[in-house]
Amino acid sequence: METFRPAFFDRPRPLLSYGTPFPEAVARHAVNTFHAQRVYVICSGSLAKNTDSLDQLAQAFDKLKISIVGRRIGMKSHTLWSEVLEITADARECSADLILTLGGGTLTDGAKVVSFALANNAKTFEDLDTLCMGPNQERPTNDPRPSSVPIISVPTTLSAGEYSNFAGATNDNTRRKHSFQAPLRGPQLIVLDPQLVASTTPQNTWLSTGVRAVDHCVETYCAVVGTTEDSDSLALKALMNLVPGLVRSRHDPKGEDLDARLTCQLGSVDAMAACTSGRVQLGASHGIGHQLGPLGVGHGETSCILLPAVCKYNAKYNANNDRQSRLRDFLLKQPIFEKVSESRGLNKETADLGDVLDALFRELGMPRSLGEVGVGRDQLDGLAANSLHDRWCRTNPVPLNEKAQVLEILEQVV
Repeated sequence: METFRPAFFDRPRPLLSYGTPFPEAVARHAVNTFHAQRVYVICSGSLAKNTDSLDQLAQAFDKLKISIVGRRIGMKSHTLWSEVLEITADARECSADLILTLGGGTLTDGAKVVSFALANNAKTFEDLDTLCMGPNQERPTNDPRPSSVPIISVPTTLSAGEYSNFAGATNDNTRRKHSFQAPLRGPQLIVLDPQLVASTTPQNTWLSTGVRAVDHCVETYCAVVGTTEDSDSLALKALMNLVPGLVRSRHDPKGEDLDARLTCQLGSVDAMAACTSGRVQLGASHGIGHQLGPLGVGHGETSCILLPAVCKYNAKYNANNDRQSRLRDFLLKQPIFEKVSESRGLNKETADLGDVLDALFRELGMPRSLGEVGVGRDQLDGLAANSLHDRWCRTNPVPLNEKAQVLEILEQVV
C-alpha cells in the first residue's frame, strides 16, 4: 500500500511516495499529480544496461497513454555543464513537460539544472555562468526565471540531494563545481523503492552515500548558526534510522533486508529535513567535499574521509565542543554502537565525536584517506584554493578564510 505525503512536515513540497513499485507510482503521479503527457527520462547507465527498469516504466506509461519522448542514458560524475546543455537541448526539442530521473545524485543535480536552463533558455557555458552563484557566492544579477518543468526522482542512493532546491554542476573547462540555487527548483516528487536499490545499487555506493546523509545530520546538529529545536530533533531522528540501517546493510551483502534499505531511505529524508529547516549553516565537510568531487571522488566518499577530520579541527579551536559532546553521547547510546565499539576497539571514555564517526565509517568499510581514493599531496593546494569559494567553508564553525586552514584539515587525511 502506498504512503503518499509531503516529505517534510513544514512544507507542502516535495512530495514523497513509498510502498508501491516505482513504475506504478511514477506513472500514476505523472498523470494525476502533474498532468504530464511528454516525459523525458534520465536513467543511470548501469540501470539501463543491467535491469529492465526502463521497460517496466514504458509498460506502466503505456497503460496510462503517457509518452516517453526522450531518454538520456548515463551522465559522468559531478554533473558536467557540457552534458547538462546536451540534455537541455534534447528536452527542449522534445517539448518535455516532465523530467524523470532514475539513479543517483549526479542525475538529480543534472535534472535540476536542466529544468532551470530550460526556463531561462540557456544554451551555452556563458548562459549557465549567468545562472550559477558567483565566486564569492553572489546571487545571479540577471533575475533568472524559476524552473518550470517539474521533476520526479527515483533515487538509488542516499545522498538526498533530490530533496533540495540546490544543485552542484562542474564546469568542464575549469573543473570547478558551481552552485545553482533558488529560483532553481528541485524534484517535486520522490519515489522510494527499497526493492530497486537492494537489487541494483552496489553496496559501496549505498553505504558511502548513506554516510553523506550522516554528514547532513552531523554538520546540522553541530552548526553554530541557524539550528532550532526542530533541526536538532530531526537530525537525531535521522541518525536513529541511518546508523543501524547502514550497519545492517553492511552485513547484508545480498540485499535481502529490505527493511534496512527503507529505514536508511527514510533516515535520509529526515537528514535533509534537518539541514533545510530554519537557516542552518553547514560546515567544511560539505564545503571541501564539493570541490573534492571534481577530482574524481564520489559524493559519499568525500564525507567518509572529511567529516571526522572536520569535527576534530573544529574541536581543536573550541568552536562547537558542547554540541559535539552531546552528539557523541547520543551516538554511543545507540544499541548498534555496542557492536561497533567492540569490533573497532573504540574507547568510549576517551573517544571524541571524530573518533566515534571514524569507528562507524570503518565498520562500514569506507575509505578514510585521500590516498585511498587517488588524491595525492600534489593536488591539495588547488583543492584548498577552490574550497575557499564554497559557502559552507565560510560558515564552518571555525570559518575557513585562508588556504592554510583548509590544508590543516586535509593534512589529517592525506
